[in-house]
Amino acid sequence: MTSILPQTMRKVLTLGLLFYSSLLFAQSYYPYQGITFNKVHLNDNFWLPKIEINRTETIPWSFHQSKITGRIKNFEQAAARSGKLCGVYVFDDSDVYKIIEGASYSLQIKYDKKLDDYVDSLISVIGAAQEPDGYLYTTRTMGDQHEWMGTERYEKEHELSHELYNMGHFYESATAHFLATGKRNMLDLAIKNANHLLTVFGPGRKSVAPGHQVIEIGLVKMYLATGDKRYLDLSQFFIECRGKRIYAKTAGDKEATVWETGEYWQDHKPAIEQTEAIGHAVRATYLYSGMADVAALTQNQAYINAINKIWENAAGKKTYITGGIGSSGGWEGFGPDYQLPNESAYCETCAGIGNVYWNHRMFMLTGESKYMDMVERTLYNGILGGIGLDGKTFYYANPMEYTTINGKLSGENKRSPWFKCSCCPSNICRFMPSIPGYIYAQKGTDVFVNLYIGSETTYTVDPKSNVTIKQTSNMPWEGNVKIEVGTNNKKGINFTLNLRVPGWIDGQIFPTDLYTVKEKSQIGEILKVNGLVVAVSKTKNGYFTINRLWKNGDVVELNLPMNTQEILSHEKIEANRNLVAVQRGPLMYCAEFADNDGKTSNIIFNKINNFSSNFEPTLLNGVITLSTNAKIFNFTDQEINTILKTIKLIPYYARSNRGIGEMRLWFPTKILGVRIEN
Repeated sequence: MTSILPQTMRKVLTLGLLFYSSLLFAQSYYPYQGITFNKVHLNDNFWLPKIEINRTETIPWSFHQSKITGRIKNFEQAAARSGKLCGVYVFDDSDVYKIIEGASYSLQIKYDKKLDDYVDSLISVIGAAQEPDGYLYTTRTMGDQHEWMGTERYEKEHELSHELYNMGHFYESATAHFLATGKRNMLDLAIKNANHLLTVFGPGRKSVAPGHQVIEIGLVKMYLATGDKRYLDLSQFFIECRGKRIYAKTAGDKEATVWETGEYWQDHKPAIEQTEAIGHAVRATYLYSGMADVAALTQNQAYINAINKIWENAAGKKTYITGGIGSSGGWEGFGPDYQLPNESAYCETCAGIGNVYWNHRMFMLTGESKYMDMVERTLYNGILGGIGLDGKTFYYANPMEYTTINGKLSGENKRSPWFKCSCCPSNICRFMPSIPGYIYAQKGTDVFVNLYIGSETTYTVDPKSNVTIKQTSNMPWEGNVKIEVGTNNKKGINFTLNLRVPGWIDGQIFPTDLYTVKEKSQIGEILKVNGLVVAVSKTKNGYFTINRLWKNGDVVELNLPMNTQEILSHEKIEANRNLVAVQRGPLMYCAEFADNDGKTSNIIFNKINNFSSNFEPTLLNGVITLSTNAKIFNFTDQEINTILKTIKLIPYYARSNRGIGEMRLWFPTKILGVRIEN
């Protein structure tokens, strides 16, 4: 697309955009500012290789799949104003946007001219598909008549058209591309589209609660990248539209479905009146994240009060021990309180990503470590398991158990190279390179280390002083963390170093009472500064806090106990009664068929279990495995016999990389109530 703006004016506008986009990079509109991914350099042996695989395998693979499945062809057909939707879903446009977003992050981390040129070629195709007034939605533009979209623009936006959903991901991708490359080609298209939305929606114009949220997040990013407050206002307008549509049935109707009441898309009540996590889990977390963004920018306390209540419900009654959310596959979302089945657990990978987005924003609003506990748990368990070790196979759902029933395995127990609905693989593309942005944060002279991942970053503590934090860590395998402090101030500089106390080291295994540790471990003396033990206690916000005059070369050593712990569920979770789960450090562990004679559904844990750990460098790209003696039961002449046998556990994220077979994360402590087959 050729701009008619004079070159001088374009330079001025670009400088202005770069100024405003610094707000987006710094996340400075939140009280606690996350240090963004582009300012954090990884040096660890766990996440860095995985992010590199995302760059070299997952992103190219996803572009390839988008081409052979017609997702890119949809744009080409829209540009020609003729054709029929390739594939099944009208939201397939968003997959291309998300992959471009991930590619943009990767370009920021490690420049690749071939990738840069390919992204530019896709942006040209997207621009050709855009209609003259800014509208961008390939299915309608090419002339298809998909039943989800209605006959007029935005006619079915309140339910399944996904027009604004596509645009939300487009805005996230466009701002990421501009920030990573400095090029305006995609951002200009996004501005044109956002300005089109301003002519359609808003006070005195069309009102709608988007059927699939994310436009709220995207518009905030557009505001931060451009400084145009109309985009922020429109984001809030969409939030305020919730709860105004009249549905045939209400939540009080006994036989009402989530669709009939509006609960599926969180449209059953005004946003500020909602008190529980309900409906489609991805839609929900995107809404709560958007509310947090708008609240941070407008000081809207009503939004903060609402998402606080919703978080208490989600984390206290509806979240799996992996950090996964969404127990129901029927509507990909939240079920009733404490209804957390294991075999049928849905726990969509996208929902895990949404849960991280939401919890990280909750931390940035409050500075409380419990939200980063949830980020860490979901990161290592609920999300990482969604991608295979090869970077090219994926899980959409993430159950807690695969069991043989009548000779057939239950659940989604085989990784797939792609899906008809491939929102999860494309979401992985953009999420993985953003992980460094969750490690550090700052509020004035308070510096926060939230995740223990080998890395380095620099803070500006005052206009004349910078502080560099270099972290050496072998997490999640070892708990020894070394933090080296550097500063350009020869006299030293006063600031407060806040080190997150992970819940798994002091018995608060989960940030609510939904899960508890069977036996608490003692922490002991775990913190040293320059070789000397420092007596610290955890603050009410969940941090070890050290305030001092820091000098160049100061060293902090943190020795986090990496005990293997057994976990119990809240008594109201019926599916987990008489069951225990196993965690070491931030990782949940499971038993898989490949290590246990092809079967895991016959394992019974002892009342007391002694676990040994062993690092196996050639297994599953290198993992610590756990071993313990357990009872293995079987039938003989209609009697149950048990033998004592050593079982092996692997990290839950590494499951299903060695074929198809049984797996379980929760283990019975008695035979009563266990499904038994010959």
